[in-house]
Amino acid sequence: MTSASSRKTSSRAFAAFTVVMVALFAGLGIWQLQRRAEKHALIAALTDRVAAAPAPLPPQDEWRMLTPERDEFRRVSFTATYAGLPDAMVYSAGSAVREDVSGPGTWAFLPARLPSGETVVIDAGFVANTMQERAVQDRATAKLVTGEPVTLTGYLRFPEAAGLLTAAESREKRLWFTRDHRAMAKTLGWGEVAPFYIDLESPVPDNGIPKPGPLSPHLRDEHMQYAITWFSLAAALIVAFAVWARGRRAANR
Repeated sequence: MTSASSRKTSSRAFAAFTVVMVALFAGLGIWQLQRRAEKHALIAALTDRVAAAPAPLPPQDEWRMLTPERDEFRRVSFTATYAGLPDAMVYSAGSAVREDVSGPGTWAFLPARLPSGETVVIDAGFVANTMQERAVQDRATAKLVTGEPVTLTGYLRFPEAAGLLTAAESREKRLWFTRDHRAMAKTLGWGEVAPFYIDLESPVPDNGIPKPGPLSPHLRDEHMQYAITWFSLAAALIVAFAVWARGRRAANR
């Protein structure tokens, strides 16, 4: 193969590589714009759900049809009785859905029985329990378990999955680091529970502990920045190829 034909082959290979990479970067940019549109639609839907008047809790025969996409943050109101069973606490460094919670603490998860007999898990609210002390949680939740039915208003939420770096639960403390109410139920003997849990809005205890409250979902929306980054990479690659090609032509004159 002559030197000229070798240069021509390498030029074609580099041109093909450039086309592929520009198409890839442009495609990723378009995908981020599509994700942005979907995220805006989701934000609008969630905003409507948390602002809606509370509806009755769906009956058990409809639970299997509920999905996070359609039903997360649906506002509901119902009557239940907190069960005299061990509660669980979930540690977090703050909250992305509660504007009144900005520091670390624990969330009090308790099982509650519906008049029809089913068990629904309630996130009864925030406890300023920085050291995740079991005694602090016990004092906060003991007064909730009265054996009397109470009208609860809150939001449908669905369980989280633990990540690779999520700490394991402490059975001794009954402490979790993800909101997986089904794992809590299995470990603590709550029996069969609804596939969702309730993020409580009201009632608020007299001393405010645990502290329930209204939710205000704030979803990260950085898709435009990502799209600009991918489109910029595509443009930079086109410019780099144009400069290289011009230099190549000048060298061959």
